Formats: sequence, structure tokens, C-alpha cells
Amino acid sequence: MRYTINATTAVRTFSELLNEIKYKGTVYTIERSGKPIAELSPVSSPAGKRTLSELPGILEALPKLGDDARTFAGDIERIRKKQPQVPKGDAWG
Repeated sequence: MRYTINATTAVRTFSELLNEIKYKGTVYTIERSGKPIAELSPVSSPAGKRTLSELPGILEALPKLGDDARTFAGDIERIRKKQPQVPKGDAWG
């Protein structure tokens, strides 16, 4: 939800505002003399408020790995293949 409050109310209820923002995802526009001067909002969506339909956008927003990542993945795969097989059965018995 979005609310507009004046600066005096924001100062007097700051702790409560932070809780509303953190736990409910509320956004506050703070006004001074009837003009908006700031906005308080969550850094990210509150837990439990995201939907599956948002997943493609979230994944798209992740940083992209460079060509070094493919090289690194190839190196790891080659090393993995060179490792000896894990013995079958109980190694301690």
C-alpha cells in the first residue's frame, strides 16, 4: 500500500513506519508544506509477496557472468572427470 504523510508525522512515528515498510511492504511519500520531498520504501519486496510470474524478471535482472565463467565451468568439469571413482560399499566396514 502507498500512503502520503507529512514530515512531522514521519518524525514522530519513524519506528512504526520502518516496521510497516519492512513487514508489509508499505511505501510512504513524505510531504513538507504539501509538497512531496521524500519516499520511504522497502529495499526489496517483503518475504512472501513475490509471485511465480515475477521469476523471469528476477532471473533476467541477475548479473551476467562473463566468458571466464564458461572457462571456469569447463575446468571444473575436466577436474571432476579425472577424480577417482568412489568405492562402492561401506568404506569404513
